[in-house]
Amino acid sequence: MTRTRIVRWLRVLLPLVALAILSTMFLFSRQPDGDASIPYAEVDAEQMAREPRIVAPEYAGVTGDGAEVTLRALDATPATDERDATLQQVALEWVRPDGLSAHLTAPDAGVGQDLIALSGGVDISLSSGWTLSAPEVEAATDRSHLGASNGVVATGPFGRITSDDMELQPKVAPSDATEDENPAVLSFSGSVRLLYQP
Repeated sequence: MTRTRIVRWLRVLLPLVALAILSTMFLFSRQPDGDASIPYAEVDAEQMAREPRIVAPEYAGVTGDGAEVTLRALDATPATDERDATLQQVALEWVRPDGLSAHLTAPDAGVGQDLIALSGGVDISLSSGWTLSAPEVEAATDRSHLGASNGVVATGPFGRITSDDMELQPKVAPSDATEDENPAVLSFSGSVRLLYQP
């Protein structure tokens, strides 16, 4: 008899105690800190709607002759009917099957059909020890080819070269040649000056 009475009382008391604990938690909870609000990026929503952007895009591919191309940027504006895609703060990695690699950085780049056009002052570092700088450089995505035509300054193991044009591409060879028989060649043309530093 007493057990049944205790169970009846507990059925009433336990929910009341739980309700009291919950109400106490809400009454004595801390006030929200206005200074600790979630940080939001300061962006112009109207401009973002007019010009959509892609943050930290990355592209990777292989050219027809086996060179690996990896392109990274801070942000990109997608292509439209009127213009090609544009990128800002660009880094391009270019690695040929014969082991030659190039690292290119530039403030801006445009991506078109089979071509990446870097501009704004391009710095190039080759695994062969050469470093180059040029206002603009074009990198093909369908074949192994890097080229500059608006002036180049190059520093190599034996000195400094300035020239109008520069190309880095495989030398001409039969189509069935292996990579060892058809290595990439760095060539300068136009008005070329060499300052030899032994």
